[in-house]
Amino acid sequence: MGSAVDQLADMDPTMAVLADRNGVPPLWPRDPGFATMVRFILEQQVSLESADAAYRRLGEAIGSVEPGPFLTLGDDELRSIGFSRQKTGYVRGVADGILDGTIDFEAIGGLDDTQARSRLLRIRGVGPWTAACYLLFVLRRPDIWPPGDRALQVAVGRLLDLPDVPDVEETNRRAEAWRPLRAVAARMLWFDYLGGPAGDRFGGGER
Repeated sequence: MGSAVDQLADMDPTMAVLADRNGVPPLWPRDPGFATMVRFILEQQVSLESADAAYRRLGEAIGSVEPGPFLTLGDDELRSIGFSRQKTGYVRGVADGILDGTIDFEAIGGLDDTQARSRLLRIRGVGPWTAACYLLFVLRRPDIWPPGDRALQVAVGRLLDLPDVPDVEETNRRAEAWRPLRAVAARMLWFDYLGGPAGDRFGGGER
C-alpha cells in the first residue's frame, strides 16, 4: 500500500499533498460473503455511524450474521433494528440467493474486475456504488472508483479547491487521472475526509 501511495504522489502533486499530510491510509479490509454485503446495503444512502449501529443491533439479535438466522427475523424486528422495507427485501434476496446457490461470492472473487462487477450488479439491491465497494474493500482491486460516494465528492472538492462540491460525473472524470490506482486514491481521500490519523473514527478497521 505504501508503494502505491508513493506512486500516486509521484503521478499527481495533489495526491502528494495527501500523502504528506496523512501518510498511508488504512485498507479497511472486509471479509467476503453475506455479512459484508449486509453492511454495504445498510450503508447505502445513510451515514456510516447509522449503518454501523444497525449492524450491531442485527448481531445482537441473531448472533452470527448469516443467511439462515437472518431469514428468521420478521418485518417488525428488522424495522426496529434499522432496516427499511426496501433494504429488508434486498438482504432477504441475498440470503435466499446464497442458500439456493444462485449467489456465490467465492466464485465472484475469482473473476476479473469487469466480470465481477457484472455478476454483483445482477444481485437485487446492488448498484454501481455497492459493487465498487465490494471490489475495493473485499477483493482489494487497485483500480476501482465508487461512483456517487458523497464523501469522495466532498474530499475531491476540498483537495482541488473547487468552488462547489463536484457532482458525480465531474468527480468520476477527475478520478480518471488516478488510473490505474483509483482505489488507492479513494482510500487516501476517505482518510483525509475522516481527518487523517487523528480523526479516523474507524481506527483503521471497518469503514
